[in-house]
Amino acid sequence: MKKVLIISWKFPPDPGVGGLRIRGLAKYLPEFDWEPVVLTTTLPSNPDARFRVIQTPYYDVVGAWKKRFGLKPEEGVKKQLGMKTHKNKKSIIDHVLDLLSEVIAYPDPQKGWYEYAVDAGSKILKNENINAMISSSKPETCHLIASRLKIEYGIPWIADLRDLWTQNHYYPYGPIRKFIERRLEIKTLSKADALVTVSKNLAKTLEMLHKGRQVYSVPNGFDPDEVATSVNLANKFTITHTGSLYQGKRDPAKLFKALHDLISEERVSQNDLEIRFYGPEEDWLENDIKSYGLEDIVKVYGVIPREIALEKQRESQVLLLLLWDHLEEIGVYTGKIFEYLAAQRPILAIGGPKGVVKDLLAETNAGVYATSVEDVKKALKKFYDEYKLKGNVEYKGERAKIDKYCQREMARKFAEVLDTLTRR
Repeated sequence: MKKVLIISWKFPPDPGVGGLRIRGLAKYLPEFDWEPVVLTTTLPSNPDARFRVIQTPYYDVVGAWKKRFGLKPEEGVKKQLGMKTHKNKKSIIDHVLDLLSEVIAYPDPQKGWYEYAVDAGSKILKNENINAMISSSKPETCHLIASRLKIEYGIPWIADLRDLWTQNHYYPYGPIRKFIERRLEIKTLSKADALVTVSKNLAKTLEMLHKGRQVYSVPNGFDPDEVATSVNLANKFTITHTGSLYQGKRDPAKLFKALHDLISEERVSQNDLEIRFYGPEEDWLENDIKSYGLEDIVKVYGVIPREIALEKQRESQVLLLLLWDHLEEIGVYTGKIFEYLAAQRPILAIGGPKGVVKDLLAETNAGVYATSVEDVKKALKKFYDEYKLKGNVEYKGERAKIDKYCQREMARKFAEVLDTLTRR
């Protein structure tokens, strides 16, 4: 069996969603004759004993700067300053923090891991017969580490961009830094033997910048071992969202307006409804809920462990997926949709352009895509009427088509790229 070194900042039990893709590779690549060795930072507790995981310390660059200003390194600056989050709006302090971050956290806040990871990676490559490398971002420091190891040891390298680098429409910095960082991106990734990203649309975008590079599309996936079996559904007509709202970029306003209208028109009874949000607290959300008069049915619960979040998904009548109304979202699945597929509950996707999410839902029959308030009202009313008639909303997803989006299939595609590179 060949060995692959996987360089990733996140890996379970770290709760970051980015680690789930890497866990899927660690779990399923051996089925395709590749033995993964995961190189990551110090984890909050021991990883799954089935996986070989090399942990290293790192220097917390941003934390060190926080200490200089008398702040706690482990907490966000805005929280410590008592600042509230605003919907799609940045304060003067936000802009100041962004400016500081442009300089201090270049190319990313995790740059203090570079030397530790290069040292650990070098020891692995010297002492073991490693046949290939995969580096997965974010953060982009993972690619800088792999690039250095590629120069020194010359083994085939796949750069996996779960999110694009400077082409990312969430890119938070100004034009000067973007210009400098784009040069770094081109220089760094020019040494990779192949680039991978999560959709065909994003692959085309990468090809425009990295001309002549081999770019593959390998979507994220759900773990087939996490697929829900028999679950007791909530008694109420429950709609659940888990995850971040990104300061209103993923905006529930259309849902709130639709619910307000349906209740006002007496087409649904608010006594039957329960809308649940689990994820990082956002101050503006409570204000939006109040503005639509939905305090009695919309509840915000904050962050919960992933295992509990999965339970909440599985017991829900409907799962809520929110997309940013930005043209570049056309090629973005979001990691959340794959968890939702495993939960086997109907998905209501709201917002964004008609892109890969709409296509996936249509292909798998796993849910409904809605762009306007009227579309949301129609979808809600249809779900609600079925709930009132049958006592639950039936899941109609087609398992054979959904299985195309599992982590085993994801690992198979990675293995094909690895096999191609190591045969050269």
